[in-house]
Amino acid sequence: MDLPPNAIELGELTLRRFDPEADFAEFFATIEESLEHLRPFMPWVADHSAAATREFLAGRPERWAAGEEFSYAILLDGAIVGACGLMRRADAPADGREIGYWLHPAATGRGLATRAARALVEAAFRLPGVAYVEVAHDVDNHASGAVPARLGFRRHRRRPVEPLAPAETGEDQVWRLTRHQAESPAG
Repeated sequence: MDLPPNAIELGELTLRRFDPEADFAEFFATIEESLEHLRPFMPWVADHSAAATREFLAGRPERWAAGEEFSYAILLDGAIVGACGLMRRADAPADGREIGYWLHPAATGRGLATRAARALVEAAFRLPGVAYVEVAHDVDNHASGAVPARLGFRRHRRRPVEPLAPAETGEDQVWRLTRHQAESPAG
């Protein structure tokens, strides 16, 4: 099975596969410092705990090996400032992948999420059989929506979802970038 790289170096920004033991303390602290920033649109924040963080990290190696989800710590100058991932949705065709990302509030506004997402798109299209990549976010989460817009994704559709976080509207905007769009000079 083809897998994306364990680490993607982007100058001072690095995407690195999580190490469940070594990353726990720093990752947990990053989440703790980001709770109020993440709470409006990230449903998992409601169940945040040390145990939940350990469980999340413990599941990363198995999901990576199975090709289901490739989760990365986002590091800026060696410090964890967020997380991102490339995943295969169970309810989607096999030729598609979805990316997600979040940052510590002190790391926002610098293009880091855009750079991380661009790297994930490139990694996705290096995998055999991947025809498109999607980003989905609540229609009111404008910061998340700015990332795919900057990367040349096109608005694909809106889908109803159960609102699970305080600011969620119950409707996601799904953006799509096809391999063909990514390879053409016009995007």
